[in-house]
Amino acid sequence: MRKPRDFDSELKALADKAKALKERRVRQLGELVTATRADALDADVLAGALLYAATVKDAATREGWRKAGAAFFLGKSAKPAGGPDALGQGVAADADHAQQD
Repeated sequence: MRKPRDFDSELKALADKAKALKERRVRQLGELVTATRADALDADVLAGALLYAATVKDAATREGWRKAGAAFFLGKSAKPAGGPDALGQGVAADADHAQQD
């Protein structure tokens, strides 16, 4: 005859594992912010940059960021991948373009 399963202990173990994974993810994100020297930014600037990055749909821009990130992790470069200004996009670039016309 089979031994009955203890669902409560299994659920608790899974919840503990999920909590540990979430804590590890948050810690690693903090380490990444520090390693990239983004901890020097104000929290609102960093949040704005992350919000912008999350909304970008342009495949070329995302690929440029991916390559820069891969190079960072391989220790090949600490050069920023560029953001809206590097691509000629964004509010500041649009304002400059409007003044030139």
